[in-house]
Amino acid sequence: MKKTEGIHHITAIVGHPQENADFYAGVLGLRLVKKTVNFDDPGTYHLYFGDDGGKPGTIITFFPWANAYQGKIGGGQVGVTTYIIPVGALNFWENRLTKFNIEFNKTERFGETYLEFADVHGLQLELVERNEGEANNWTHGDVTPEVAIKGFGGAVLLSTNPEKTERTLQDVMGLEKVAEEDDLIRFRSHGDIGNIIDVKRTPIGRGQMGVGTVHHIAWRAKDDEDQLDWQKYVGDQGYRVTPVQDRNYFNAIYFKEHGEILFEIATDPPGFAHDESHETMGQELKLPSQYEQHREQLIKSLIPLEIRSLDK
Repeated sequence: MKKTEGIHHITAIVGHPQENADFYAGVLGLRLVKKTVNFDDPGTYHLYFGDDGGKPGTIITFFPWANAYQGKIGGGQVGVTTYIIPVGALNFWENRLTKFNIEFNKTERFGETYLEFADVHGLQLELVERNEGEANNWTHGDVTPEVAIKGFGGAVLLSTNPEKTERTLQDVMGLEKVAEEDDLIRFRSHGDIGNIIDVKRTPIGRGQMGVGTVHHIAWRAKDDEDQLDWQKYVGDQGYRVTPVQDRNYFNAIYFKEHGEILFEIATDPPGFAHDESHETMGQELKLPSQYEQHREQLIKSLIPLEIRSLDK
């Protein structure tokens, strides 16, 4: 059986790109590691936020469409995206969310304390303290490495057929069922971040894609060879899996599991510093070769955005 280390990235649909940047960089302190375009719709940004190095397991990516319709969170989606913070940082984040007038709930599950809140466009997020994961050596405003988000803790999956989603996580992706509590079943991968997946036991009616919803969740493959093994393995389990797609910063394959959640398997390499230096990642608009000839036109069509500190 193959086993993924855990989440590679999560991709969501949001609204105005400046509002998106202000929330994930200005409030949450994440680094914009890549500013590029949607390869299938180059008039739209594809923005990548993560830790200081843009490591797999830390990256949340966005397709921002200003004035687009609001989606509905439901079955066939990631319901909640979980971030891990250093042990002892929860109080800092309670104060920070309060500072920016972001409503939050403090809840408990599986013996852990979570801060639950929504981003500016309705995506459901939560923070949890864990020892696992490397420190994020990025400072933005008042968010310093001592309290900075380290990466994904995991996600809560909403499925139209939870039993089949559970089987996919165990029998295909190689996660281990480790606990059950109330309406949730908890699974764990062997990586140190992006490794905890909670699945709602109750079937959920299908959600509707739009602003404030997650488009897909991507799992880690070590390299191209490992990904080709995954492609064959997933296909042999009876799933329709796509050909390899070149996403410039990783290669990707996709399949929809039987609870209607879109899964991707993405390669760890080459990463985000191959067309920019580590120091300058995210500063310039980077285009794939097929769109480079349209750079001037695309820049005129894209809404300007800047990364700015919101701390006074």
